[in-house]
Amino acid sequence: MSINRRQLLASSAALAVTGLPAAHAQGFPNKPLKIIVPYPPGGSSDIIARAISQPLSDSLGQPVIVENRPGANGNLGADLVAKSAPDGHTVLLCDVGALAISPAVYTKLSFDPSKDLRGVTMLAYSPHMLAVHPSVKANNLKELVALSKTTELNFAVTAVGSAPHVAGVAVERATGAKWTYVPYKGGSQAVTDTVAGQTQVIMNGMLATLPHVQSGRLKVLGISKKTRMPLVGEVPTLAEQGVKDFESGTWQGVLVANGTPAALIARLNAELIKAIRSPDVRARLTGQGAEVVTMQSAEQDRFFDAERKRWGAVVAEANIKLD
Repeated sequence: MSINRRQLLASSAALAVTGLPAAHAQGFPNKPLKIIVPYPPGGSSDIIARAISQPLSDSLGQPVIVENRPGANGNLGADLVAKSAPDGHTVLLCDVGALAISPAVYTKLSFDPSKDLRGVTMLAYSPHMLAVHPSVKANNLKELVALSKTTELNFAVTAVGSAPHVAGVAVERATGAKWTYVPYKGGSQAVTDTVAGQTQVIMNGMLATLPHVQSGRLKVLGISKKTRMPLVGEVPTLAEQGVKDFESGTWQGVLVANGTPAALIARLNAELIKAIRSPDVRARLTGQGAEVVTMQSAEQDRFFDAERKRWGAVVAEANIKLD
């Protein structure tokens, strides 16, 4: 009897799930789980990591430690996970869209996100908020664009080549706006300086930005989603304001080192989805402008590839490059 290549691959996949890796999954985890957040405290990834850490610990029966490893727009923390032991005990929780952009921005990366990391699951989506300091005399995108042509505006971004930076560039190119980008080492400091008036404009994840809008310390002009967000239903989308079909945001997801057994990825996927969908966590995130969005591992990998191609084109057109 002959066996074709498709049958052989199917048999191999079945063994990967039901054979040796399953034995690994039975004893997993056998030590504390470490969630690496590659940005400073206070940003969207950090908020979500700390929200799920306790329910995840309760379910796994092991401590879950959130460790911030900021630097190089998230690449230092991502590199650490990519080079960690592929045993599922060290995971990366980051803005998957930002990670997908990195190969287009950085000419010298010490790791290849597509080859050295595997997706586990997406956790949440939070659209970007285009917001300004309350002193800025603009109440919508059209007025902001007009103002940018007569007044110097500093645009705070989490880092050069970050998802908010590239989204800001896309809006700038679509509208003819003129502003100067001021890069930070994370979203929390970018928000803090815009609240203080040191920068005038910011594009940042809604999860970390909405509290400052609700308190009146920032003024929101638009949401980077194709449809309005019920939580701020009075705020128009950027697409409504002339940036056709525009959508961006922070896609918070979890990845592990390539080579992690399929059964461990499946276990982490199930546990993380259970934690993010728990009523308390879901209610907390929804109240701050994030939508719980989960995926299977292969689905997340496909999403990563699509984001890499989409935003890579914007980066190339704008000639955004770093060593």
